[in-house]
This record gives sequence, C-alpha cells and structure tokens, in this order.
Amino acid sequence: MSEHCIIIGASHAAAQLASSLRQEGWEGKISIVGDEPYMPYHRPPLSKAFFVGEKTEDELLIRAANFYEKNNIDLLLGCRVSRIDRDAKKIILQDDAEIAYTKLAITTGARVRKIPFKGSELAGVFYMRDLNDVKQTHKFTGKGKSAVIIGGGYIGLETAASLRKIGMSVTVIEAMSRVLQRVTAPEVSAFYTRVHTEEGVDIRTDAGVDAITGDQHVDGVRLSDGTTIPADLVIIGVGVIPNIEIAEAAGLTIDNGIAVDEHARTNDHDILAAGDCTNHYNPIYQRKLRLESVQNATDQAKIAAKTICGKLEVYNALPWFWSDQYDLKLQIAGLSQGFDQVIIRGDSESSRSFAAFYLCEGRLIAVDAINRPKEFMTTKRALSTGQTADPIKLADDSIDIKDAFTN
Repeated sequence: MSEHCIIIGASHAAAQLASSLRQEGWEGKISIVGDEPYMPYHRPPLSKAFFVGEKTEDELLIRAANFYEKNNIDLLLGCRVSRIDRDAKKIILQDDAEIAYTKLAITTGARVRKIPFKGSELAGVFYMRDLNDVKQTHKFTGKGKSAVIIGGGYIGLETAASLRKIGMSVTVIEAMSRVLQRVTAPEVSAFYTRVHTEEGVDIRTDAGVDAITGDQHVDGVRLSDGTTIPADLVIIGVGVIPNIEIAEAAGLTIDNGIAVDEHARTNDHDILAAGDCTNHYNPIYQRKLRLESVQNATDQAKIAAKTICGKLEVYNALPWFWSDQYDLKLQIAGLSQGFDQVIIRGDSESSRSFAAFYLCEGRLIAVDAINRPKEFMTTKRALSTGQTADPIKLADDSIDIKDAFTN
C-alpha cells in the first residue's frame, strides 16, 4: 500500500501537522478528517474579534483553501470517525466507510465541560468552543442587551471584554473566591477584577448558580443566594475535557489525555497524537503535562511530523500563552502551578502594565506579563535556556529586565 497519513481532527495541530509533513518531505497521501464542516481555523478569536464582528469567517482560517489543494492534502470535513482498527490499520467512519493508513495522527483537541444547570437548554444559553457556537450567539448580542457569563477564567473574561466593547451589560459569575484562581496569583486576579470593574463589568465571586431562568428563551440567572440577574444571553465557560474516547477505544494508553512519548508517539508507534488531547513529559518542568494552548498544538505537531518522516527529535518546548482583554495584552511564559513566591514588577494596583514573576524554592518558573512584552520575551528566553534571576532585580522596575538574569 502507498504511504497514507490520516489526521483525525481538523484542529490547530492538524493544520500544522499536515503542513509540516510536506515540509519534512512526506510524499505520501495526507488526509484530514474533521467532524466540523469547516477547514481548520483559529479558535482564540472566537471569544474576541470574531465574536464582535471584527473578523470574518474566512479570516479565521489557519490556511486558505488553496493551500490544501496545492499541497495535495485531502480534507474530509463533516465526517466523524467511529473507530480505529489498529490491526487492519484503518479508520471506520460513521457511515461505515473505511480508509486505510500507514501512519495515523490524532489531533482531536478538547470539548467544553458541560454542567447541567437547570434551564441550560433554553435559547440564548451557549458554551464557547467552536465556530457554530459563536455564530449562533450573534442574534442575542447588541448594544443595551444583558449578558451573564458563568465562569471567571480566561474565556469568560475575554468574552466579557468583547461584550462590553459592543455596549452590552455584563455580569461574571465565579464560584471560587477570585477570578482566574486556578491559574494566577491573587495580585493578578485583583488586577483583572479592578480593570473589568472599571470597564463596567459586574464581577461576583463566591457565587453559585441555582438555575438559568426563562420560558423558551433565557431571561435571567438565579444565584444560590436567591438573587436573579437579568440576561438576554448566557455564556458558560467552565473548562474543557480532552477528546480521548476514540483513542481509548482503540486501546491506546490514556493518562489525563492520550499519553505520548517525547516524539509524540502513542504506545502504538504508527499512531501519533498532538495538541490539547495529549499528555506528554516536559523536561523543563520535569513532569507530565496536558496543555490547552495554540503553542503546544503547533510545536507538538511539528515534532509529530518529524517523527512520521523518520526524523526523531525530542519535544521540549516551553509552554506559553496569551490573553487579549480591552487594551491589555497578557503574555504568559512558563507554568506557575506550585509557586511559593510572587514578585511584582511595576504597579498592579493602579496602572495597566506590570509583570508577575512566579518562583518555587527560589527558582523562577513563570511570568505573567501584562503590556510588558520585554519582560515576556526575556523571561521566555531565560526559562528555555535554564537561566536564573535575581529576585531583587526582578522587582526593581528601574533596572533593565535583561540585567535581572544570570547564567
């Protein structure tokens, strides 16, 4: 049989993997099978530029249609894979069609975590994960309307900023004691609470949801304390779950995601995986990670393509992320989980520009840089190369950030 690499899931990782395969010299057939009817597209703008009509559907595409044609990459869109037959090396689609592979890549990403709130089936209630979700919200948005966002994570806050931009009244409901509690220091949470409040968002923490109210269409959200907040639109953003079911059914090892080695291979070396659905070992942090980021999807897909082409390289990229809200560009380098010290550089209490450095046992492990691109780039480079930093110099905004780092 001629060489055929099938990629399951038309995601960020899929688009990069297919492109990298050609760059690495793969001459065989490439097929991307996706259950959405769209070519691979950028997801971050869904809660921002696309949400408020600043980007068109075509502008979301990771690659234009002619890219796939030019590189002889087949797109099977609107197709769901029902199972993988590893013994016969083929996939079976939902319509029972079978496609043989020599190499298989799983880039199925993640799906929203759904909580069965009473009333969550009402018109006007949405989860923000894919293009269809956002397209359907447009009829419920508009100046003067009210929105309630359940979940004070990055997606919730980005959505709040977007809705305020178009003149909607916005309330954010967070069950924990502060927004972004799982991913940032208290100082960063306080900063975002302040900025959103200044922008007119009503943030309510330690708040539980009792029910989403309405007849056929949502008209409000009732909290556990009996308060009801009016709403024309409700957005629920309470995290995601990796799409591992098809891999698990095929007997691949699952460990908080599809387990892959440093070359993006599963326990079946003819099957690779990349992106949000995977769990891999990160040598910088010396632990297994499942990351939900464009950076991870892109960089891991490049390694998977090299592996498929017989060029084994170790995946050891530093995780980094970003979030755009109002005039704020948050850039995150590294992982802050497990920190025991936070150093603030700049004024987090009244300005809109500062950096929060996270340390563990005296070692720098991450930075949250808000409108501080130099701090982000310098720290990102330092973390990637194993440099250490002087905590006193990190805190001193009068010292050039480069001078805070030593070999």
